[in-house]
Amino acid sequence: MKLNQKIQKIISKLNSLYPDRDNKKRELIDILIATKLSQNTTDKAAYIAFNNLKQKFSDWKTISNAPVSEIAKQIRVCGLANNKSREIKKFLQTLIKKRGEISLEYLRNLPDEKIYEELLQFKGFGLKTISCLIAFGLNRPVFPVDTHIHRILNRLGIVSTKNAVQTFQKAKALIPDKYKVELHRKLILFGRETCTAKNPKCNECVLYELCLYEEKKRFAPKKNSKLRNHHTKNNYLILDYVD
Repeated sequence: MKLNQKIQKIISKLNSLYPDRDNKKRELIDILIATKLSQNTTDKAAYIAFNNLKQKFSDWKTISNAPVSEIAKQIRVCGLANNKSREIKKFLQTLIKKRGEISLEYLRNLPDEKIYEELLQFKGFGLKTISCLIAFGLNRPVFPVDTHIHRILNRLGIVSTKNAVQTFQKAKALIPDKYKVELHRKLILFGRETCTAKNPKCNECVLYELCLYEEKKRFAPKKNSKLRNHHTKNNYLILDYVD
């Protein structure tokens, strides 16, 4: 089977499991900060932290003037609160200094590469976080890669890479533009629910026949068993809920 045909089959099977998201316009600053908060934690914890900030402070400018300790107090639930608070505060203060306001709407007029260039200068805002902004905030065909997606694409044999950055670079040309954003979402859900890092549920996997994972036979479907969707409570994606 050709690689592009295999990718199309994967997309089709995942589409049968997960519906598309509501494609609505969102504030870019909200998307970026919410994604920042989701680093190294669950999306549910990040969303609680995001809402804490929104409820405690009247706007992002107020947050930029708040003590780091007070910001950290509001986002403690999502972990690494001190680091995230310092980096968010610095980012907001720099925006004010450079642009006179806290807004990222100017990014809508910039090409993707310029957006990466603009935002990668800020500590704590990396490739995946910025890619999520472009994909979910600007609705552009970008395919963010996290640890789940890196793991799954390697197991499936779509790429053979050592880290998420390499996978991101390789996947650019492999995933059709019209599927990039939604496939990102669905692979994350699939990675949380089925293709987990430890003890993957290969016995329930709709992609089993397409998978090249060497260990899959350890978790192989029993003869005549029926594959089923394995939905868990860990299917919450923060960027589906940021308004």
